[in-house]
Amino acid sequence: MNSLLQIGVGAFILLVLFSSMRSCSSSSRYGDTYNVSVQQIAGADAASGLDLQAVGSLVKQAKTGEEFERLLNTPSVGVNNLDLDEDGAVDYIKVTEYGTGNVKGFSLTVDLANNQTQEVATIEIEKTADGRANVQTHGNRNIYGANHYYHSSFGLTDFLLLSWLFNSNRPYYSSPWGYNSYPSYYGRYSPSSYDNYRQRTRNVTSSSTWSSSNTSTVSSTATSPNAGKTADNIKAPLKSPTSSQKSFQARNPSKTVRSGGFGRTSTSTSSPSVKRTTSSSFRSGGK
Repeated sequence: MNSLLQIGVGAFILLVLFSSMRSCSSSSRYGDTYNVSVQQIAGADAASGLDLQAVGSLVKQAKTGEEFERLLNTPSVGVNNLDLDEDGAVDYIKVTEYGTGNVKGFSLTVDLANNQTQEVATIEIEKTADGRANVQTHGNRNIYGANHYYHSSFGLTDFLLLSWLFNSNRPYYSSPWGYNSYPSYYGRYSPSSYDNYRQRTRNVTSSSTWSSSNTSTVSSTATSPNAGKTADNIKAPLKSPTSSQKSFQARNPSKTVRSGGFGRTSTSTSSPSVKRTTSSSFRSGGK
């Protein structure tokens, strides 16, 4: 009787051990360790919201600084797709004229809050001796990285803005609008997807004469009155953020970073212009 009992107990122990081994094997086989993949959508950074070649095409169309600002912010035109604070609405871009002598320019800025102004880009126009206009757009370092230029050249008949720009009998144009104070044509509208925006601006720039460059092509530059103005509360990934912007983004991750793969959702505050994937692992505590 005792022998039978011992055999039964032994069989039960073996069965428990065998079941435990199968459970471990199955767990290892199907993985209770999950890889979490975090992806930065290719191109989905702050710079992808404003194509500077497309902006240049608007300069060519405008007759005054005020009209340039209106074209830049009119939803149906569709060149502006910036949402720096990622509040779900395209940011209003203000235009401020500056310059001296044969070089005039426009500073493009966004007010994200009171006392939170970010310069986005500058556009400089140089009047040449033969009456042509050399035009360049220069992306702000924080948003586009260092030395981000596009340049082109236009004749007098192709550049309607030239006569207005170099008329000395008028005050410089400075946008009357600001944070929470916008013209009626602006409204609050949602930004387009990255792919839709790229297709839209590609249609605008496909026949343009703009060339990219890492140096200025304007011989005598004037200083923007908004040079050095940065907003700390930018959520959209930046190419070259300030230390304050990095600190804010660490606490307020961008919506353009999305998780994929299996497991828990992760976040990242990196800001590359190409897709980057990082992985981590965690042990499943449940099923």
